[in-house]
Amino acid sequence: MNARSGFVRLLLFMSTLLITATACSDTIVEEDASPSELVLMTHDSFALSDGVLESFTERTGIAVTVLRSGDAGTMLSQAILTRDNPIADVIFGVDNTFLSRALQEGVFAEYESPLLESVDPSLVVDPRVTPIDFGDVCVNYDRAAFTDVTPPETLADLTNPEYKDMLVVQDPASSSPGLAFLLATISSFGDEGDYNWRRYWSELKDNGVLVTSGWTEAYQSAFTAGGGNGDRPIVVSYASSPAVGVYFTDPPPEEAPTASLLEGCFRQVEYAGIVAGSPSPQAAGQLIDHLLSVPVQEDIPLNMFVYPANREAAIPDVFTRFSPVPAAPALVDADIIEQNREKWIDEWTDILR
Repeated sequence: MNARSGFVRLLLFMSTLLITATACSDTIVEEDASPSELVLMTHDSFALSDGVLESFTERTGIAVTVLRSGDAGTMLSQAILTRDNPIADVIFGVDNTFLSRALQEGVFAEYESPLLESVDPSLVVDPRVTPIDFGDVCVNYDRAAFTDVTPPETLADLTNPEYKDMLVVQDPASSSPGLAFLLATISSFGDEGDYNWRRYWSELKDNGVLVTSGWTEAYQSAFTAGGGNGDRPIVVSYASSPAVGVYFTDPPPEEAPTASLLEGCFRQVEYAGIVAGSPSPQAAGQLIDHLLSVPVQEDIPLNMFVYPANREAAIPDVFTRFSPVPAAPALVDADIIEQNREKWIDEWTDILR
């Protein structure tokens, strides 16, 4: 082989590499613009009616794979551990008790949905996340258990002798509503002063409060109206729980079997966000828009028993009749929660030990 022919062969080889690289680059751009699939990471309580996610696929041609990843805290930990090699395109279900951690760890990319104009501005906190729903963690009581005794009306009432051995709550170290209720007491009684949330919890302990690991054990096993053999007529649950009790009773009663204390509730807001590093951010934004669209928002209440973030979505009649929204729920800044969450949980554990 002479020098000239060798040079020609080298040019041909380099041209081939350039063509191949260009083709691969075009393929990547094409996949980014229109992927065949998106992965939606969410918690185990995520639920929508059949066909709701499929309607997104019919409209866009993009299939949605739902990756259930435990509770909100476990899901977020998994997202943080895999952030250098993301396993999802969209995350739904990080609430305001964990939001600052997610933002500090750089889990989400910025995205502003055009539907945000229909969302209550108080729910919008950061351009990296989109509010999808909200619910209020409140104390609930069994109406049938209070025919001879007046039910409690405030959080402070729960320390009174007439409610001794009646209350069941969830451990804030392992339960989302448990943590929300702890935050409600911190908001209500403060972190300083002679009578603060620590003193309050000490009095609850003296009044026989029962602590369970999670909502299921508290509501379905220990609560008298939870369907089991429980003996506790007061439980930490949700403002929507009375409506749920009516909705799943056939025929539905005229009055809900349970009621909520609308004082001392804590508002949980659930967010969705595009995973930073997703190869398909444009399509991921379309999925977030879908979750915030009116048809999906109207499907949320009777599947996840929370309220839609989109104010244009209609609220089911069973919600408006039996589960009014608390007028002044407790709101603790997400940054303050992040700075103090572990300290508060440790202090709570020491009190209840």
